[in-house]
Amino acid sequence: MRPVPLLYEPVAEEAQDNRFFGLDDITDAAELLERATDLHTAFRAAADRAGAYQAIAAAELTDPRRFDRITYPELAERIGVTEAVAETMAERGRQILKGEADEHGSRY
Repeated sequence: MRPVPLLYEPVAEEAQDNRFFGLDDITDAAELLERATDLHTAFRAAADRAGAYQAIAAAELTDPRRFDRITYPELAERIGVTEAVAETMAERGRQILKGEADEHGSRY
């Protein structure tokens, strides 16, 4: 048996540009500070939002009403944290699901 011939040639990957959101090209310190601050704020907001969704998933996966629920040690192993952190995360997720605001006043 022979392999099927390719009908196209795969595109070679271009070299990765090591620039970080254009910050390397900014020479004005005030502009660099402003742009870096904006990026920092955006990434922090994204990380906070992802953490909230992670907590919601943790709450749902550890819900004792689920027939396939996982334990806190299993959750901890999946996400690479301690059992105490996993339990705290699941509790935060339960609070979010109940509609309670977190310590930052955000539901997410």
